[in-house]
Amino acid sequence: MGAQMESWDAERADRAVTVLKAVADPSRYRLLWALSGAELPVSALAELIGAHVAATSQHLSKLRSAGLVTSRREGTRIFYRAAGPGVRGLLEEASVVALGVSPQDAASAPHTAEAPARATRRARVPRPVTE
Repeated sequence: MGAQMESWDAERADRAVTVLKAVADPSRYRLLWALSGAELPVSALAELIGAHVAATSQHLSKLRSAGLVTSRREGTRIFYRAAGPGVRGLLEEASVVALGVSPQDAASAPHTAEAPARATRRARVPRPVTE
């Protein structure tokens, strides 16, 4: 094995899980996809996901807490954008993993500006049984 195993960093793992939990909602995934390409106001984002402005603001708050989006105020309007280029990369990697494509195939596949189709549907995944 040529790769050396990194040592476990509990704090780093906790931050990664926070990011993954923030993205683990179809509406938040779609918001992030849109914000990775443009800065948009809450009203436009609410229309994009078909939700009320208040619900959209709640989603954006979770994304901001996870460090995935930043905001700025212009008068009474608040504009959001992705916190950096790594956000788009995270979304693209998630879609590659979800589609079961090998990294080599993903590298050669053309990327489109459209969000992956799976990101707009809620997956029916059985929940683990807890006792």
